[in-house]
Amino acid sequence: QVQLMESGGGSVQAGGSLKLSCAVSGYTRTRPCMGWFRQAPGKERERVARIFSNGGSTFYADSVKGRFTISQDAAKNTAYLQMDYLKPEDTAMYLCAAAESTRAGGCYSDKYWGQGTQVTVSS
Repeated sequence: QVQLMESGGGSVQAGGSLKLSCAVSGYTRTRPCMGWFRQAPGKERERVARIFSNGGSTFYADSVKGRFTISQDAAKNTAYLQMDYLKPEDTAMYLCAAAESTRAGGCYSDKYWGQGTQVTVSS
């Protein structure tokens, strides 16, 4: 059974930083694509960042480019989201997701999800 467990959320003032972690267990196939989503009350879920299975290709939403960095440690089966220069509009529940990788190095749809960790940024 695949499980994803997020940690690292909390409350911070605008301009501050947080680092989220997502520990993956029970995944037995080749390295997955890992991603972070966020959802604020009354808003749709938004893909924030994604890292492909090769570890070198990444995607970021325009709203976080230059401020957030996604990474992964394959040996620890853990993905990270370093969030700097946080803004009040970054306040949301942040969820980790894993997708199986394609043979071409792409990603299938996100299949496994964590429960989320809350990030609150005050002005």
